[in-house]
Amino acid sequence: MKLLTKEIEKRIPKLDSTEITAIHEKRIAVKYFTPDSHWTWYAFEGERDDTGDVIFFGVVDGFEIEMGYFSLRELAAVRGPRGLPVERDLYFGTPKVSEVSELSSWAKQFN
Repeated sequence: MKLLTKEIEKRIPKLDSTEITAIHEKRIAVKYFTPDSHWTWYAFEGERDDTGDVIFFGVVDGFEIEMGYFSLRELAAVRGPRGLPVERDLYFGTPKVSEVSELSSWAKQFN
């Protein structure tokens, strides 16, 4: 599975372009997950760097929920406990953080 299509790369907001948008109002451009564990990455923004890697800013839901940067190369290298690679959620859409049940309670701390 291709983790990042040209279509997603064209429509994802550039890094720092949604900085003034409240967390609960940010749109999730793409969701990644490990099918054999509970880790999930939600990207709000992303763009290619000088090395050709794509750097994302968003939320990582792993041991705890936190915001930060992650890269396409990092995602491609991750394997879950059974050795399965990260996948892109093909049916997730582009909801606001407040519309995602796993994140809505977490996002309230930023209001």
